Amino acid sequence: MNRNEQYERLAIVLKEKNDVLNDSEAVTWVEVLWEDFETSLAKAGEPYPGEAKAFQYVIQQIDAYGAQLHLFQTKNEKFKHLMSERNLH
Repeated sequence: MNRNEQYERLAIVLKEKNDVLNDSEAVTWVEVLWEDFETSLAKAGEPYPGEAKAFQYVIQQIDAYGAQLHLFQTKNEKFKHLMSERNLH
């Protein structure tokens, strides 16, 4: 399975946890979580353990936080695209 297929599979899992996110938002969140895993390892100088570990990390994040990802608030420009126009209050 290539990485895009893994992203799609993970997005399906995320949408099962969070029915507020649309398909595009779910894939984007998966990509961000995957990138976070890779970036954190790189910054720490750790070797990349492979895509299987990245997949496992994203599943753990989805299990822990997936239902609330649509509530994520930030001022970081990198994540602004994940904010929806929904009125959540």
